[in-house]
Amino acid sequence: MVHPVTVRQEIIDRVLARRGRHHLYDALDPSETAFIVIDMQNMFCEPGAPAEVPASRGICEPINRLCQELRDLGGLVIWVTSATTSANGKSDWEHFIRNFVAEDIQERTIEALQPGGHGEQVWQDLVVEDGDLVIRKNRYSALTPGSSMLQSILSSHRIRNVLIGGTKTNICCESTTRDAMMLDYNVVMVEDCNAALSDEEHRAALENVIQQFGDVMTVDEVVAVPVSYTHLTLPTKA
Repeated sequence: MVHPVTVRQEIIDRVLARRGRHHLYDALDPSETAFIVIDMQNMFCEPGAPAEVPASRGICEPINRLCQELRDLGGLVIWVTSATTSANGKSDWEHFIRNFVAEDIQERTIEALQPGGHGEQVWQDLVVEDGDLVIRKNRYSALTPGSSMLQSILSSHRIRNVLIGGTKTNICCESTTRDAMMLDYNVVMVEDCNAALSDEEHRAALENVIQQFGDVMTVDEVVAVPVSYTHLTLPTKA
């Protein structure tokens, strides 16, 4: 595990006292489940990139594993990348660029976030297959109104369950998780598929999520959740 921390026992005890159970879901229908992988692109994964998250390179193996497990069961894998368009020297998230990015790297950041550019490409150690979907967002949460097509895609695919992975745990991943829960999706933040800039930030996000916004599970725990198909027959492996 990249981050050698998890939800503290005192938080688990608080969750147990509040809702009477640790994990939320007794079963998941893979045909109604999407694994949303957020910002695992050169902008965040490449050494020396403007917004590098070094730990992100260490979560590729569990992400690839969960992607394949879900594909084999008929679920959906969605890769969400960040990009911002620009015109006349201004980004379509100008407020963020000019207020939250140091002046000496603002233009480099805008360049790295160009749609279709090198910074938006999914990191080389990740496996994207033909049946996966790749969408773009221009805000932290992929479910903030107007930020992406994610909600429409989830609706059109009749998705009810969302698994969240990517980087940063406490920024884009947590933001999307919060919005997903408030839109009434069943949400699981997959802790060993998420990476932040520090162990403390990573754990804080996990503890926020498990108390108010969804479940927190490892890949092993997600894979162990019983499969319950409500609409489709289990696919036959070749």
